[in-house]
Amino acid sequence: MANLKNLNAEQRTAVKATEGPVLIFAGAGSGKTRVLTHKIAYLIHEAGYAPENILSVTFTNKAAGEMRERVGEILKSDVSHLSIGTFHSICARILRNEIHHLGFTRSFAIYDPQDKETLLKIILDQLNVSKDYISARTASHQISMFKNKMILPEDAKEGAKKVIDQRMADIYSGYQRALKDNDALDFDDLLVFPLVLFKKKPAILKKYQEKWKYVLVDEYQDTNKPQFLFVSQIADKHKQITVVGDDDQSIYGWRGADIQNILDFEKIFPNCTTIKLERNYRSTQNILNAAMAVVENNTERTPKTLKAENGMGEGVGFLETEDELEEADAVVNALEKEIKLHKRLLSEFAILYRTNAQSRALEDSFRRMGIPYNIVGGIRFYERKETKDILAYLRLIINPKDTIALRRVINFPPRGIGLKTVDKCVKQAADVKKELFDVLDDPNQMDIRGKQAMALKEFHDTIVKFRDLIEKLNPNEFTRALVEETGIINHYKSSDELDRDERIGNINELLNSIEDFVNRNPDHDLTDFIEEVSLLSSVDEWNDENNRVTLMTVHSAKGLEFPIVFVVGLEDGLFPLYRSLDNPKNLEEERRLFYVALTRAKEKVFLMYAKNRRRMGIDYDVGMVSRFIREIPEELLESISFQSAMTKKVYKGRAGKTRVQVTRTVVAFDDFKVGDYVEHAIFGIGHIKALTGAGENQRVGVVFKDGLKKKLIVKYANLKKVETA
Repeated sequence: MANLKNLNAEQRTAVKATEGPVLIFAGAGSGKTRVLTHKIAYLIHEAGYAPENILSVTFTNKAAGEMRERVGEILKSDVSHLSIGTFHSICARILRNEIHHLGFTRSFAIYDPQDKETLLKIILDQLNVSKDYISARTASHQISMFKNKMILPEDAKEGAKKVIDQRMADIYSGYQRALKDNDALDFDDLLVFPLVLFKKKPAILKKYQEKWKYVLVDEYQDTNKPQFLFVSQIADKHKQITVVGDDDQSIYGWRGADIQNILDFEKIFPNCTTIKLERNYRSTQNILNAAMAVVENNTERTPKTLKAENGMGEGVGFLETEDELEEADAVVNALEKEIKLHKRLLSEFAILYRTNAQSRALEDSFRRMGIPYNIVGGIRFYERKETKDILAYLRLIINPKDTIALRRVINFPPRGIGLKTVDKCVKQAADVKKELFDVLDDPNQMDIRGKQAMALKEFHDTIVKFRDLIEKLNPNEFTRALVEETGIINHYKSSDELDRDERIGNINELLNSIEDFVNRNPDHDLTDFIEEVSLLSSVDEWNDENNRVTLMTVHSAKGLEFPIVFVVGLEDGLFPLYRSLDNPKNLEEERRLFYVALTRAKEKVFLMYAKNRRRMGIDYDVGMVSRFIREIPEELLESISFQSAMTKKVYKGRAGKTRVQVTRTVVAFDDFKVGDYVEHAIFGIGHIKALTGAGENQRVGVVFKDGLKKKLIVKYANLKKVETA
């Protein structure tokens, strides 16, 4: 059993509180994961719970994996019987076993946001709804909001007051019918359908109440209505539930999270024990004081005072720049100084921004300087076209009703089956009341002849052939055979696309990931693999072992920590966003988001503000410093001056558009030659192996220590010639 002596007094109290409901307010960096893992171990070792009778729910696969690993280390025993996972994965597991009661099969597909929009486009077309009236993206967002509030299609119809609301209710109903026809659920359904099951079949709810006698919930402040109902119904019989969260870090209201779930917990579960964890083990006191000075302006919160175990630390850096280009230069400059003075790794830095679009100027600056970086929340591996194509083949083989998967691959690799042919097949399926896949076997019935008929028949037969093979081969062998037979690799090998090698590499990486999955889970099948990758988030794929600067939105940074954090774009209208300025509730969430940004930092925070910023296209807006900066006491801020090497001239172009001409301040440049040794602020001393051009336009190929090779542009790289290595 773990020694509780390594916990502080409040943490020990939280671990030992095993009778009745428990609410733990865990401030940023206060060791909530440690408390949860020790509590699970305590429940098993001291309180007499069997591992299979404990349910622990969190929000990311990464957090769930870490929790399982830590509990195993504490108990030094097998924890495979523990139910630890995300809400979506736990609910998906229930549905695989129980969804037949709702008319689906256990092989149901899980549609991601792109699949969802594809299906909605078909529904909008069927209902003759113009995309200018309601777009697929708008419909997708509205349907998510319905489900996050447990509003079912019949409820939406009943509550529709305006014509557009009635139309939206029709779209919602049509979409849910289409999902059923496709034997598919979307992400939101994974949370809603267990509740529908519990209501229709009380015996199923009773079964899981008996199975999970103790429930623990991480990040409780981020729960929406279905998640709240799920855990409260499971815990309703035994009332043995511990929830951990921080109302000051509730930042997902825009996607349905309800901060009242944590603020009202004591009303919903009377006689609950409430514990506050206020000792911070991550940040310095100066960082915490700045963060708290802002979030204390919120009215919807529980008062708490964080005390840093790491001392006062440095002041919070504040930099004012002319625009986003200079802001990016200032980030690089500060980063160089930190590396030079404190010998830091690139992986110790994170650049946080409010919106994804802000990464562009930063990326440009990093590329010019040859600084490696990693963007979290870009196109993720399992969302790339070539990866999704193969996954769509697998989905279709497992579930022939999945028309979204079918439409994706019926003409990939290209086999001459155009949209008109697909439309004929759709019409035939509707006329004869068959599944779309089943009519592909007889093209003559649809007046399809020649090569197209042959292609349809071959496609149909290939899918049928692999349906027969699915039980005979393991997932790894099966997918490799499928990729070979369908000709996907050969398609890319014969392609003249510039990124064909990258696509082939991604396909091989997918095959490797399936092989890894089989090695980790020898008893699991392809359905389990597809479910696992469907539920991955961008944070789950982030790897901090790579020595790269991390760029991400503040939302993506939740749950992570870095020694040095830059928060850029701190202007009113950007952070906080314009739409929150006249909405007190939204402004409070923006303030919590700022609090989250600061409390990601362990040692140092740089806050960046640009006086001008391009919002749309080339027009510049004059920015006002964020009110959040103004809410921080001046004595906590350390102003840092920065002089860019860029000169910007603003002038009016055609049609009165504001344009900016950027030139580099004239400085003297060395003309380097092959064989010279040079010093770079980040990479140290290197040896020039190749060069082209002269003066500021000179480009050099340099080999630095440890064999690191870089191609650099002299006017940006700020190289200094040195005599020896």
